[in-house]
Amino acid sequence: MYREGLFSITLNTTFVRPTKFYLAGFYNIPHVKYYFVFLCFVYIMTVLGNGFLLSVIYLVKTLHTPKYIIVFNLAFTDLCGSTALIPKLLDTFLFDRRYIVYEACLTYMFFVLLFGSIQSWTLVTMAYDRLIAICFPLRYHSIITTKSVVAMLLSSWIVMLCVNAVLAGFINRLSFCASVEIKTFFCDHGPIYQLACNDTSYSYMMAAVGLILVICIPLILISGSYACISVALARTVSREERLRALKTCVSHLILVALFFLPFVGTNIAVLTSYIHPNARNINSSLTYTVPPLLNPIIYSLKTEEVRNAIKSFCQISACPLSEDNRKLNQ
Repeated sequence: MYREGLFSITLNTTFVRPTKFYLAGFYNIPHVKYYFVFLCFVYIMTVLGNGFLLSVIYLVKTLHTPKYIIVFNLAFTDLCGSTALIPKLLDTFLFDRRYIVYEACLTYMFFVLLFGSIQSWTLVTMAYDRLIAICFPLRYHSIITTKSVVAMLLSSWIVMLCVNAVLAGFINRLSFCASVEIKTFFCDHGPIYQLACNDTSYSYMMAAVGLILVICIPLILISGSYACISVALARTVSREERLRALKTCVSHLILVALFFLPFVGTNIAVLTSYIHPNARNINSSLTYTVPPLLNPIIYSLKTEEVRNAIKSFCQISACPLSEDNRKLNQ
């Protein structure tokens, strides 16, 4: 049995901890290895897409603007979030290494949740950028400055670091005296603290706080931003100006839908009806892995500004090669 040897208990004066957890994950899905191969492909393309976007923004000086600082932050968190989750997921299930050391499990949980929460607040910052650009166009460059954007992004990093550190800290104060089987595909916060046999009220409270900070408040702020944008556009006389403004918002709204709708839908379905664990795990794993793949394509690589920057970047890269060829021909 998988529990053999897991209760080499680490005993503190108060807390009972297993040396390892067991990630149950996906149950008896036929041909599930093809799904993991798909996730491997998703990860490779995520690394290539976001890595290329990060390189272009870093190397092309015309993209050193507040707007693209936000895009850079999103691409960075997408890349880090996928790296924190997918390689370990593949190692766990594709190679059937489902045991995970207690400390490694908490670290795994911390980084996956951290980068997911930063993605959420980066989308809020993007909504704020669109709000100022459309509602206060004349004051845009005085409000959306490099300092203000860096301050907002840095604040979200600090707050989310603290929240997730507290989440992990409260897990570390729980005792696990019965099951150590985590019924999901990674060391998620809820499935871990629900295994504890002592008081989990603090962990439950922090789960609620995390849900409010990562899902509820960002959705409220984004919805409020677009309500103000709608009012501003309704007052705009020119139809062309409305369409131009809407085009700048559509990509961001798609990112918001990709990120929030699966989370909200899964949580509502769990609360109101029964979802088979396999369906929930597949839906959740796609929710964590597909948006980082699509974000650079939807928001950045389709914009004319980025396309022009890529062209100039490629031309600059090709120039030294052409000069070397001329020297060789001479």
